[in-house]
Amino acid sequence: MTTHAYQNPGTKTFVPEVWDSELLTQFDPLLVWASPLVTNRKYEGNISKQGDTVHVNSLLRPTVGDYTIADGMTSQRPKTVDQLIHITEAKYIQVLTEDIEKLQAAGSLAEPINKEMIRGLAREADTFMGGVVAAGATAASKVTITEGQEPRALFTAILDMMLALDENDIPNDGARYVVVSPKVKRHLIEHPSIANAAAYGAAGATANGLVAALANFKVLSTTAMPKGADIVAGHPDFATFASQFSGFRQGQSEKWRGEYLDNVHFYGGKIVRFPELDTKKADDTFDESKPTKGIVKAAVEWSAPA
Repeated sequence: MTTHAYQNPGTKTFVPEVWDSELLTQFDPLLVWASPLVTNRKYEGNISKQGDTVHVNSLLRPTVGDYTIADGMTSQRPKTVDQLIHITEAKYIQVLTEDIEKLQAAGSLAEPINKEMIRGLAREADTFMGGVVAAGATAASKVTITEGQEPRALFTAILDMMLALDENDIPNDGARYVVVSPKVKRHLIEHPSIANAAAYGAAGATANGLVAALANFKVLSTTAMPKGADIVAGHPDFATFASQFSGFRQGQSEKWRGEYLDNVHFYGGKIVRFPELDTKKADDTFDESKPTKGIVKAAVEWSAPA
């Protein structure tokens, strides 16, 4: 069993299980990569209740045979493929004030100091999950931009990503997303399919970086784009994120004459593999060195102004 950096090897069965539901309502709208629009939370409950690792077994599809009177039928035993989801990250923020009069109440998330702590933790988690998603995505051809043709070229690139997902039978149930960099967003919203007032002014357009809807994709934008990925498209079933908070803690500093306020965020993320789409190894696990077909990424090469 894996021991993570935040665990004491001698007491590694300890798992933090204190959830601050009020904190989550403040935290989640700040996310893009780790939001439910891009990653699923299907296994989060299992981790919070049972441990820092979840085994996910996928059932392999049985082989279809030809029935004849002479040969009859051959029975098959069900087979599964195992994959592990780990809580690998432990990020904390602790602030200290020498003047106890200035320390805001730990329970009030509306206070500036608490809001900034939540923003800091959210940024770390989103950057981490963006790296997980991009690292596991299938690379598409680079999008080359000609000056003056930016909206059309970017729109075409997203349609090509839609085609790539369609060709691999990725669900087209309205949950597909495309995440773009701020520069891509700036030019993409000039395209008529994005720029109409009804789409661009949709309710919730400021939460989770949501911009609009395009070709059955939810279009999101964030500054936390992984290196080499300006456009990422996929379905949330193909990446999972699990998160736990220790909750705000307030107390007397042992080192200074002051009071501290802190919080620890435990989380992990993973590309989720599926039989028939991903390669099974001889030990009945997936080959995780290969990209998933459920997420596609592309870099953009911008033309320099004349």
